[in-house]
Amino acid sequence: MTPHINAKEGDIAKIVLAPGDPLRAKYIAEHFLENTRLVNTVRNILAYTGTYKGKEITIFSTGMGMPSMGIYCYELYKFYGVEKIIRIGSCGAYSADLNLFDTILVDQSYTEGNFAMALNNKDCHIVGASKELNAILEKTAEEMNIKYVKANVLCGECFDYYIESIQTLTDRFPKEYNITAAEMESFALFYTAKYLNKDAACLLTVVDSHAKKEEVSSEAREKSLNDMINLALESSLSL
Repeated sequence: MTPHINAKEGDIAKIVLAPGDPLRAKYIAEHFLENTRLVNTVRNILAYTGTYKGKEITIFSTGMGMPSMGIYCYELYKFYGVEKIIRIGSCGAYSADLNLFDTILVDQSYTEGNFAMALNNKDCHIVGASKELNAILEKTAEEMNIKYVKANVLCGECFDYYIESIQTLTDRFPKEYNITAAEMESFALFYTAKYLNKDAACLLTVVDSHAKKEEVSSEAREKSLNDMINLALESSLSL
């Protein structure tokens, strides 16, 4: 056990799917897994281990933001022997080419923050997903005929609907990164995975759009992301 996880040894699978929302973790466990058991309840960060088509998988919620993700992915990798984490989350679109409910496979995550400096004194602001995991996710998406967009995203420190000027924010982005959407956890996950020599990937579903001034309800955010969930689960069978 750790200060943040009360799962026992053997309770956590080697492969973890990581939604931010504890209720989304509960929904996935109840609707997609068999032989499910609740393995973490500390701070109501719910985690469930079960089987998907015979493969043991843990669904572990991580909360919101890089500090929260950083705690849970570090402890899962370091103390529970987890090898691969696939974040399954929601994001906001900056590009008009993206539509609500589009599935994004994150290639690189960019942050203006100093997570890397805080963790191990490195001035790093962009980090990529595991090439191995992304290749499996892409192959599985093609086999399942699930459309996806491979893209670079901002990993922000503020929920962008509260930011004073989105235009000022996006104008600061290095143009060579072509950032098309925003979320709040992927940089911490990718960077921690590389630091600990583990693997990480991130699938996102577009739930709001600054470009089109559209958004979906909180209920839809929790329950209507099944393409992304199915893609992550099916890909896990190849890991």
